[in-house]
Amino acid sequence: MTNAALPWWEALPEDYYARAEGTELDHTHPFSVKSTAALDKYLRTILAVLITGGLGSAAIKARGLAADFDQLEFYKPFADRGDADAVFGATPETPDVTLGASRFVSLRHRDIRSRLMRFPSSFTTLNPELNDTYQARENNRTVFTQLWRHKDGPRKTLLFLHGYSGDFYWFNAAMFSLGWFYKSGYDVALMTLPFHGPRAEKRDPFSGFGFMAGGMAHMNEAMLQSVHDARTVISWLHNEGAPSVGVSGLSLGGYITSLLAVSDDRPDYCIPNSPVVSTVDLGLEWAITKQLFWAMRKFAGKSIVEMRHGQAVHSPMSYPLKIAPEKVLMIAGAGDRFTPPRYVRALHEHWPGSRLHWFPGNHLIHLQQKDYLYEMMGHMDAMTHQ
Repeated sequence: MTNAALPWWEALPEDYYARAEGTELDHTHPFSVKSTAALDKYLRTILAVLITGGLGSAAIKARGLAADFDQLEFYKPFADRGDADAVFGATPETPDVTLGASRFVSLRHRDIRSRLMRFPSSFTTLNPELNDTYQARENNRTVFTQLWRHKDGPRKTLLFLHGYSGDFYWFNAAMFSLGWFYKSGYDVALMTLPFHGPRAEKRDPFSGFGFMAGGMAHMNEAMLQSVHDARTVISWLHNEGAPSVGVSGLSLGGYITSLLAVSDDRPDYCIPNSPVVSTVDLGLEWAITKQLFWAMRKFAGKSIVEMRHGQAVHSPMSYPLKIAPEKVLMIAGAGDRFTPPRYVRALHEHWPGSRLHWFPGNHLIHLQQKDYLYEMMGHMDAMTHQ
């Protein structure tokens, strides 16, 4: 528990990133939790190398570590006020969408009617001084979304947001049984997050590189654009006649799902899977990125609290919910060490009335997934039939 009288970036213990894990599944499924947690620690090191290469080199090359942290001062007053409207803006207008042909997702889903939506992102940076450099990455200005729509659609729609560097439509369709949701009556929209897939530049070494390659302030803006673009997709879906739209996503996608719950009152449900609370604490916890963040602290002369404060503008802990708490269902793995359980629990406690489902697996191996998929379906049905 945190001190409710303090903002979360001060209330969390300074060594929060090093605190022990623990859920009720540790006792009922000890082998599953421990074995998948050990695997996650290995796998996250690979991702940490990629993140460190992008974030570290950009900060040093572009402005220097201290200068990069100085840019974060701009965002602190927004976090202090906790006014989501001032940060995320008004409801985006319905965009001028081009609908084109899309390859079927996979052989398993070849009977699904899919189209590829594209439209120009109307996002402008919160910090106007960064807008020119941020918009210089031209591919990122176009939003891509694969839309699965029934012949008699539009129907109630699930908007799904992928994880960091995990933008492949076929991968998300397979991992989360999205074809089952489609065949159960839902239309499905899979939005590509900023700097991923076709939104990445040709010279980027991997999908998602650009999300962090401009430094910490740039990453703040990438988070805000992710929310803006998702809200724009929701505007279009509603304008097309979708009777309801809800959101779910994994990891980074789960984080953006959580932010939609505090920035927009239109989602009929939000189901974040393994969302983060503090990107700074997560960076301090992972091998490799831990060294980068400690170096940043040393050269910039910033405390952990100051680092959290500079990125609190895009934490769901910084704002009250805009949807009813009973519309939020959180899902998390007891053995997850990409997004360890303490982060999900902190957000769950921050939003009294939200629901939380644990499964005995890690970030990528979702053991007993059928249980939470059925719970998701029940939650979606209940929220869209009100």
